[in-house]
Amino acid sequence: MTATETVAAGASPTTAPLRVRWLGPVEYRDALEVQRGLFRESPDNHLLLLEHRPVYTAGVRTDMANLLVDPAEVGAELVKADRGGDITFHGPGQLVGYPVLWVPGKRGGGMADTVAYVHTVEQLVIDTLAELGLANCGRLDGKPGVWVDPESADPRKIAAIGVRLSRGRSMHGFALNVSPDMSFFDHIVPCGLTGMAVTSLAAEGIDATMREVVDTLVGCVPASWGSEVERADVVWRHRAEDLSLFSQGKGPGETSGTAKNPLVEPTTGTSVRLQSRRDEAGVTEGLQISTRKPEWMRVKAEMGDDYRRLKGVMRDLDLVTVCEEAGCPNIYDCWSDGTATFMINGERCTRACGFCLVDTRKPEAPDPDEPAKVAEAVERMNLDFAVLTTVARDDLADGGASGFAASIAAIRERTPGVGVEVLISDCKGDPESLDIIFDARPDVLNHNIETVARLQRMARPAASYARSLAVLARAKAAGLTTKSSIIVGMGETNDEVRQTMADLRGIGLDIVTIGQYLRPTSHHVPVARWVTPDEFAEFKRIGETEMGFSHVESSPLTRSSYHAKAAAASSQS
Repeated sequence: MTATETVAAGASPTTAPLRVRWLGPVEYRDALEVQRGLFRESPDNHLLLLEHRPVYTAGVRTDMANLLVDPAEVGAELVKADRGGDITFHGPGQLVGYPVLWVPGKRGGGMADTVAYVHTVEQLVIDTLAELGLANCGRLDGKPGVWVDPESADPRKIAAIGVRLSRGRSMHGFALNVSPDMSFFDHIVPCGLTGMAVTSLAAEGIDATMREVVDTLVGCVPASWGSEVERADVVWRHRAEDLSLFSQGKGPGETSGTAKNPLVEPTTGTSVRLQSRRDEAGVTEGLQISTRKPEWMRVKAEMGDDYRRLKGVMRDLDLVTVCEEAGCPNIYDCWSDGTATFMINGERCTRACGFCLVDTRKPEAPDPDEPAKVAEAVERMNLDFAVLTTVARDDLADGGASGFAASIAAIRERTPGVGVEVLISDCKGDPESLDIIFDARPDVLNHNIETVARLQRMARPAASYARSLAVLARAKAAGLTTKSSIIVGMGETNDEVRQTMADLRGIGLDIVTIGQYLRPTSHHVPVARWVTPDEFAEFKRIGETEMGFSHVESSPLTRSSYHAKAAAASSQS
């Protein structure tokens, strides 16, 4: 039973804080999937704040005659949404808010009071505008939204409202014009209101940054919804100097520190301390790459005859396992347990994450024989459970999805009893590509969110916190067992780890793994600290006892596919 069904059946809604997330620029389809996941799975209340790339959205009762141009001609797309209201525009410079809330029923029970709820959304925007210095705002009878000078001969709409309520739960929300390109509104009849003007904060003479507007709105939330707020933001500044030298394309650096300053690359003297750490992320310390690891980070090599035999199989078939490629400390444990992780779609990645040392040269064409080779290796290694992962292949039309589907099919044809987990890239969020993988029905669908919201830009500049949540929400909606991984020790706080776990659980994630970050070279993100075994144990307790994950694998040496077979079994029992 989903969270929504549980509460609809009579359970009490959450008393947890309102989880407010500033997500930055987000594709409309990704935001919609995150909303749907939270609506379907989460017992908590959420407010997603973001900007969209140019998009026209049509509600369920939209008259398409109100769209006056082919959206592609003006650099926008068209999406049909399951909300009320007519056609509207979303784009950069517009603050979009999606509350996913439990909405009280009329007179304290029964069907949710839609009119009363819409008024609370409008009031939140009205209060925000007043705090920003635009006090002459209010409602216009029969025309939902927020208007400037609503009682004058020249009312101007500054915020659109479009919501959906079902089973006492809300979706969609508001769009407040801060400083968007207003010419996009010339190509529609906004909200189906002929002859009514649209305006923005900038047009009304209010010079406010998006961050100032977000901060002000979040400060007004308790008055509108009576909620304590728990907030997390993705980084606000997106500049080249925010990234590690590796992410900037400077290649790997030294594998051991030689500079007096541990945050300066020893050869060039270029600062490795990321600008976002100084300005936004707030991470001011880092360990030298040569710093001795604590005792709990050391593992004894156990290279017996069986290990050498399995390694020989991999060389015979010219295959790559992440176990070897990443120098995983658990390789002996996993291989002896009948589990191995294969990297498909080649060895070269089209992205350059700040924590990863995968080859980023121009990728080669995928090997058409690779699925058969992987299936043969699984059989010859006598595996019980195989994990398939991949480099990011943004150069391929389907992001490498067909390679996963073919490899799953080949393994199941050759060794039908073997469990298969896939650790996928985001495939740029493309639904058709993701469906190729989902339709292959892996036993576990894993996609790593990697780090907390604040450090996403620093750690993986070509990815997105919201998109990762959207991918996992899509997989859960497809009926798959879902899994993700968090790397700690890059500068996050323990509270942020818990927030990220809550977001993952909120979209229905089943399994989460949490492990210590290790810096590959001096060009990569520094290790901020060593997280202790006791802290890892507490993450596991919180995840399984308080949040309800079916399995949390959390320890200093945990990697994404560590104990994958046991995790899969626990989620399906």
